[in-house]
Amino acid sequence: MDGQRRGLLAAFGASALLTLFPGATRAATGHDTRFLLVLLRGGLDGLHLLPPYADPAYARLRGEGAVDDPIRIDASFGLHPALQQAATMYRARELLPIVAIAPPYRERSHFDAQDCLENGTASPTGARDGWLGRCVQAMPGGAGFAVAAVMPLALRGSDRASNWWPPLPKDVDPQLLQRLQPLYAADPRLSETFERSTHAATMARDGKGAFALPEAMRIAAQRMSAVDGPRIGFVEDSGWDTHRNQAQVLQRKLAELDQGLAAARAGFGAAWPRTVVAVVTEFGRTAAINGTGGTDHGTGGMALLCGGAVRGGRIGGDWPGLASAQLNQGRDLRATSDLRGLFKSVLTEHIGLAESAVESRVFPASRAVEPMAGWRAA
Repeated sequence: MDGQRRGLLAAFGASALLTLFPGATRAATGHDTRFLLVLLRGGLDGLHLLPPYADPAYARLRGEGAVDDPIRIDASFGLHPALQQAATMYRARELLPIVAIAPPYRERSHFDAQDCLENGTASPTGARDGWLGRCVQAMPGGAGFAVAAVMPLALRGSDRASNWWPPLPKDVDPQLLQRLQPLYAADPRLSETFERSTHAATMARDGKGAFALPEAMRIAAQRMSAVDGPRIGFVEDSGWDTHRNQAQVLQRKLAELDQGLAAARAGFGAAWPRTVVAVVTEFGRTAAINGTGGTDHGTGGMALLCGGAVRGGRIGGDWPGLASAQLNQGRDLRATSDLRGLFKSVLTEHIGLAESAVESRVFPASRAVEPMAGWRAA
C-alpha cells in the first residue's frame, strides 16, 4: 500500500471516529478540560484553614483560637483537622493551597469585595457582567453552569450559561432572600440566624438534610463531567463570616468543604484528570482573635486549587509573615498575589483561551497582573 493511500485511509478513519465520538475531538485537542469555581461567601479565615504553625507570631496572635494539632503538610503549614480528604488529595499531589492571595480590592466590605472577585476588575462597579461569563463567551464552544438560586454575577454576560437550584417552598422567593441578605449581614448574630433560616428553607430533595456545599459540588461535577457537559462551573456557599465562635463554626463549615472536595472528585469521575477546582473567598480575616472568639474582616486570604490537572503537594504563593511590621495596617495578613493572576493562568493554560482574549475581554485593564506560574501538572 503506497503512502498516499495509507494517508487517505488514516484521514478517513479519523473523520469517522470524530463523527461517531464527538468527545474524541475535544479530548484529542486538549479542549475537553473543566474548571469549577467555588466561592465561599463571607471571608474564610485562611489562617484557620491552613494554620502557619511554624510562624512564631501565629500562637501569640491566636491564643486559644489557634488550631490544635493541625495536619502538618510541610515544615511551615498544616491543614485544619477537619480537612482529612483535602490532606489525602495533598499527599496525592492533587491539591495546592495558595497563601496570601486576594482580589485587587483592599478594603473590608463583603459586597464590594465579592463584586470585584466576580466582575474581574479592581472596582466593585468595574463591570456589569462577570469574568466567568466573559470567559464562556470567548470560548469557541461549551457552556457555563452554576449551582445557585439566581444567576451569580460571575457568570452573567453569556447566553450559554444557566443555573440550577433545588425547588424552594412555594412561599419562598430566592431573589427576595438574596435582597434581604445584606440587611442582616451587618450584625453577626442576625446574619448567623438568617443564614441558618435560609439554609433550612433549601432542604434537600429527600427531606433528610439541608442542601449544603457537598451536594452542590457533587451536582456541579456530575453535570460538568458529561461528554457535552458545561466546561465552566460555579458553586457558592455562605456562612463564612466568623466574627464570633469561629472555632465551632469553622469546624462544621470546613468539614462540609472537605466533603465537597471529595464529592467533586467522585462526581467528575473520569474527567477528574482534566479538571481544575478553585476554592476562593472575597478576603481574609484579622490575624488576631477578637474578644468573642472570632476574627474580623481582613485583606490577604487564601485559595485552594485541586484536581487531576493541578501540580499539588506543596504550598503556592508568597508568604509575607505575621510579625507586626509584616501585617497590613498592623492587623491582617498582607496580600502578595492578585486572584486575577491565578484565574488568567487557568484560563490560558488549562481552558485554552488566547492570552489576548483574556487580557482584553475577560480581565480588562489587568495587563500589569502577571499570570501565576507553576500550578499546572505536567
